Amino acid sequence: MALRQETEQAGITLNYPAHHGVRLARMQRLLRLLVACILAVVVPSMFGYAAADASTVTATGKASGSSSTAASRTTSRQKDSTISMSIDSATPVVTASSGYHLQLTLRNTSSVATGDGTVTVAANALYTFVSRTDIQDWAQGQSRIPMNNQLAQVDVGSIAAHGTTTVTVDIDASAAQLAAITSWGPKPVRISYASASGSASASLHTFLTRSTDGLTTANTPAMNITVVQPLSTTAWQSNTTIVSNIVNAEHAWLNSSSIVRAVFTGTDASKRERAESQLLTKHAKLQVVADPMYLQSMSIPAQASAISQPGMFDITGYAALNTPAAYQSAGVNTTDWNASASMAAYRSAVGSTNATHDIIAWQGSGRWTSQALNTAREQGYSTVIATSGYDAGSSGTVHTGKYVVSTDFGDVTVLAAQQELTGLAQGKATSSEADSETSDAGRLSRFVAQSAFYQMEQPYTSRNLLVCLKSGASTALIDTLMSAIEQSTWLNLTDLNTLIASDAYASGADAASLVPQSSGLSEAARKRLEAALSTFAASARSLSQFKEHILYANSTSSPSASATASTSNSGDEQSLARHDATKVAENNAKGPSTWMNCLASLHSRMGVLALSGNAAVIQRMGDAATGLSSTLLNNVSITQTDTVTVVSETASLPVTVTNANPYPVRVRVSSLTDSMEIVTSRYADVTVPARGEAQVTFTIRVATSGSTSVHLTLLDRKGSGFSSAQTTTITSSLQISDKTGIAFIGVAFLLGVLGLWRQFHRKKDPDE
Repeated sequence: MALRQETEQAGITLNYPAHHGVRLARMQRLLRLLVACILAVVVPSMFGYAAADASTVTATGKASGSSSTAASRTTSRQKDSTISMSIDSATPVVTASSGYHLQLTLRNTSSVATGDGTVTVAANALYTFVSRTDIQDWAQGQSRIPMNNQLAQVDVGSIAAHGTTTVTVDIDASAAQLAAITSWGPKPVRISYASASGSASASLHTFLTRSTDGLTTANTPAMNITVVQPLSTTAWQSNTTIVSNIVNAEHAWLNSSSIVRAVFTGTDASKRERAESQLLTKHAKLQVVADPMYLQSMSIPAQASAISQPGMFDITGYAALNTPAAYQSAGVNTTDWNASASMAAYRSAVGSTNATHDIIAWQGSGRWTSQALNTAREQGYSTVIATSGYDAGSSGTVHTGKYVVSTDFGDVTVLAAQQELTGLAQGKATSSEADSETSDAGRLSRFVAQSAFYQMEQPYTSRNLLVCLKSGASTALIDTLMSAIEQSTWLNLTDLNTLIASDAYASGADAASLVPQSSGLSEAARKRLEAALSTFAASARSLSQFKEHILYANSTSSPSASATASTSNSGDEQSLARHDATKVAENNAKGPSTWMNCLASLHSRMGVLALSGNAAVIQRMGDAATGLSSTLLNNVSITQTDTVTVVSETASLPVTVTNANPYPVRVRVSSLTDSMEIVTSRYADVTVPARGEAQVTFTIRVATSGSTSVHLTLLDRKGSGFSSAQTTTITSSLQISDKTGIAFIGVAFLLGVLGLWRQFHRKKDPDE
């Protein structure tokens, strides 16, 4: 270490493996590597970068595209270049027989053609990365490592304005360029493009990782690595046909199986399931934590290493919001997503009431804080997977991703993902300046190089790193990643049980001190969850309103039962008839309850899926839940009433109420006019049979001629409005010739005659 520090202070980079036990052997290797480094630095500076024989390289460039203005080779300035490069594919692990194969896409973003140019691929076969900073600096183009070994040089034709070109490099396994790599591990590779005119240039900084295959160097113990794929989907949508059957109380559909099928995973589900099954068959060591609700939707449930919480419900988001009442108001209770619910869904999926499986809660949009771990443990989850939040920004050497944390309800085992490798596996660059990590192939090359560096960092320390893939990731991408790991001789793929059984990196107070202090819930994630809660709370209120104050569950009479009882003659027949009538009445009484329970369960299932926090699922499930409750309420409606013409002081206004639901309802109809002179009676109560209609009559009273609007509204039994209001018109035409007018005239005439008679027959006073 002293030698390394002294040479680094002197500006010399030591290229030596960070291992081997005997001090003398270590010093000998250091000296040999020191000499090699001096030669690598001094010789190129005297004679320029050496170009290796490229005669064995098969290189082709196919152009269809354009050109640019001057651009810098550095990453920071490359962003302004009119030429951009990306890696389409690259050999992630170079073995004795693999060769090295690379495909690039060059894009000309300018409006001028580039003219002819050249792509050069160069490496440093002797270089060994000595620190995390060293490897990151190279990825960001901030390290001046000499590229002594030219791997290939390809002529590129002119790229048209706004066009692209594809460049392919194929280096045979026996090529001298690859034979120059005599030690295993990651090597720096620079890919550069320059137009012949010098007007356009660009570069990428990537890695070539040599395995120990075919090399004579001593092998060290492989580092354990566990790769986990969450098996879930964001393609959830409502099956409108099945939902309609449930709403219509089709008895064949009032069961748990129908509720499961009422929400399905999209039209391409079979194709996706087949690809996932093939992937798991090909890569047996790929660990799968499956959403049991997703397994329920599969025709043949996939094999899983463990199951997660139902619907990937966001437990960390639930803990961060800390509003359990809001979830209850939305119709989603803890019994819908706890460990017991997970096991029940799994048993339903595999068709066995005795089936059992390991249950591991997957991290949601927040972090596994103490509160989140408390919540998970209280709901029966003793093991959780943390995809982020643990070891964030840690500069220490990598270690086993296992912590044992104490909670109010018992210990929780936290399986924490290794951040850099997990980020790369999930499609995230290590930084915005890492120029080659803008593509899957570029990130895969970095993943392999980074994992090799971690093993070289502490080759004799037993560790097990957890890598978490992304839900819904392309099966082709996972296949490529797993194939690369399987070829990485420095890695040993293990299963979840091995990781769980390994020694914890920290436990007790030490583990508690490493638990994230803040939830890390983004404002966007918070708003998504709150929007889902708001939507489902509204639909839950509508379901409750219908069940408690509209549905007329007390109407249990059965015409068929009554008829049977009345036509029976003998005592035995009458007894049997009474039994049948009672049974029918019981079934009728249970009918509305069973129906509403199915609707509530369906609503809760939609809510659990929406509260996974995915924006698209929230939208689709929210629309489905709103449609479910709206259908029930709108199935009870007022039939449009024709305009009423009144020619007397009083008249009748008939109103028909229709019920399209499968059970009777009892409601109140409200009638209110816009006039003080033309009015109706205020309310009328009505019981409407299942899939039928009933009529109520309002009394109209008129005091003058004219017209007014009458507003007809449906109210539940508590007086709250629902369904669509109707408006009709009442027109009054009081005429003098009608019976009322004649009566008025007759009375006036009699009063006039009586007045005249009294005038002529009264006795005069003496004073008159």
